[in-house]
Amino acid sequence: MALRGDEEVANKQVILKDYVLSGFPKNSDMNVITSSIKLKLKLSCGCSKKMQPLNGYGVARVLDFGHPDFKKGDLVWGITGWEEYSLITSTRGLFKIEHTDVPLSYYTGILGMPGMAAYCGFYELCSPKKGEHVFVSAASGAMGHLVGQFAKLLGCYVVGSAGSQEKASQPIMSVNHSVWCLLLISLINLKVDLLKNKFGFDEAFNYKEEPDLVATLKRYFPEGIDIYFENVGGKMLDAVLLNMRLHGRIAVCGMISQYNKFDNPDGIHNLINIILKHVRIDGFLVVDYYHLYPKYLEMILPKIREGKSCTWRT
Repeated sequence: MALRGDEEVANKQVILKDYVLSGFPKNSDMNVITSSIKLKLKLSCGCSKKMQPLNGYGVARVLDFGHPDFKKGDLVWGITGWEEYSLITSTRGLFKIEHTDVPLSYYTGILGMPGMAAYCGFYELCSPKKGEHVFVSAASGAMGHLVGQFAKLLGCYVVGSAGSQEKASQPIMSVNHSVWCLLLISLINLKVDLLKNKFGFDEAFNYKEEPDLVATLKRYFPEGIDIYFENVGGKMLDAVLLNMRLHGRIAVCGMISQYNKFDNPDGIHNLINIILKHVRIDGFLVVDYYHLYPKYLEMILPKIREGKSCTWRT
């Protein structure tokens, strides 16, 4: 958000060089450039530049405002440009930060979109109960490791899967004194070992080292799965359907194995188990649950302050 007047300042931006035709974006696909911006609350409706800065969830300080819910100096989190200054024209999904006794970086993680997605998918859609058996795929990701911690706080048995035993890469973050930008393409790559030793999962496995996912899940869940937090799709989902318990629940947050398979997506062959085992499957987008953000804060802030939730500082 910008100041009134016509002051022009330098503005660092993260720009995608070109369309990524295959695979996932890499650091080499992006440039950090410095452009200029006039700090004023006026939006031009003329032709936009071809190479616009990327957008992502971040934390920002309001420098000027044209909305009654915000004032100069307010801290907010939501979708911002990957740049030092942004003109935000829609306040949908933009939240004022009222609690500053915790690190502001938490608002790109447990107190931001990842935390809300984990909370809504697990608590609101799956209605978990103490003692239930919970499986989380992509458990080292932004939402997965939080779901596992929420389940453990509730007293569930939790197993997570990840793509390697040890991942050395770190989250990427662009930081200055007023803006934190979380690059979603590299969210929280953790070690499988960390799921057990740091985040409290009962068990965790590297799915790439398991040739038979059905047998693997049977080994970790001999009595079946009550709740599956779905982040992967494809073969993992197919194997889970054979291991669900009666009246099981599946919250579909993502399907990362399918995002680049538009021409030849993996087929799901075990859908009959949805009927036979009375399984409920809910797909969701976190934006549809933003109205529950105050309720989520009431639940999670006391746990953070008491040290009961192992937050990951993005």
